[in-house]
Amino acid sequence: MGAAAAVLAGVGARLGTAATTSIAAARKALRLPEPLSRVTVPAGAELDIPGLSPLFTPNADFYRVDTALSVPAIAPADWRLTVDGMVGRKVELSFDELLRMGLREYAVTLTCVSNQVGGDLVGTARWLGVPVREILSRALPAKGADMVLSRSIDGFTASTPLDALTDPHRDAILAVAMNGEPLPPEHGFPVRMVVPGLYGYVSATKWLTRLTVTTFEKDQAYWTPRGYSAQAPIKLSSRIDTPRIDREIPPGAARIAGVAWAQTVGIARVEVQIDGGAWQTATLSAPVSADTWVQWFLDWNATSGSHTLVVRATDRNGRMQEQARTPIAPDGSTGWQSTVVRVGTAG
Repeated sequence: MGAAAAVLAGVGARLGTAATTSIAAARKALRLPEPLSRVTVPAGAELDIPGLSPLFTPNADFYRVDTALSVPAIAPADWRLTVDGMVGRKVELSFDELLRMGLREYAVTLTCVSNQVGGDLVGTARWLGVPVREILSRALPAKGADMVLSRSIDGFTASTPLDALTDPHRDAILAVAMNGEPLPPEHGFPVRMVVPGLYGYVSATKWLTRLTVTTFEKDQAYWTPRGYSAQAPIKLSSRIDTPRIDREIPPGAARIAGVAWAQTVGIARVEVQIDGGAWQTATLSAPVSADTWVQWFLDWNATSGSHTLVVRATDRNGRMQEQARTPIAPDGSTGWQSTVVRVGTAG
């Protein structure tokens, strides 16, 4: 690296650090208004089982998958949202104007299309936000529009069906807070999209700055020409959290436990098979809503040796999780998770 390049790199690094510090201070100073409504968590929604994923995923543990080489820095005072495209009128909103529309709390499980069977690219959080449909209604989407192309400040785009964002029964929101605090910078501060039931690459745009009402025929988003489907509903799935494949457990009374999700529909049943035997119905936690995962467990008298555990789920529409294994491209993996558990000897 030449001297001039080294100087430029050093200046760039200092500017980046200064911007990050400034955004951290703005985020710390931000005081969000009290929400108009909060999520009600029913009794029995969270099971107290060691090794089981918590009902709500802590921000520090929530998966992050995006295309940003560095976390974009946007101060709330500088943030603007533009709604344009096939609309009756162009709409622009500041951060304060968004907050004045009224915040509500929502519990939603997000899933990345890159999540493999049994993977951890899934998490549940409490989000504070404003319904996207309320913002789109101000813009008056034109007849014939069927997609909203959301854009991040870093240029990333996602293609979301217009009807998913205007459906009064689906809580698609522009979120400003996550688990009781302003969005962490790496999760989209100050504003991101959260859409139940759709994989993140077609819905969960972080550092959001623009919504363009358009059509799937006319426009395509970032991942579409890279081999992924333009539309991608999340697939019904389940996972075993405990026992783990890498940890031996003692013989005797044990609990097999995990999570299952079918966003916008809900989970009706989870079943576990042990060593190719009969399927056994697990006990489910009380669901927070159809948009969140449920926890589940099955009591097991574990005997010494290696055992194969398989899990599958059925949603509230009676549809069973697909057994056949498929890759993550073009629209999400499928398959029943199978894992091997080692049980030690007595004494």
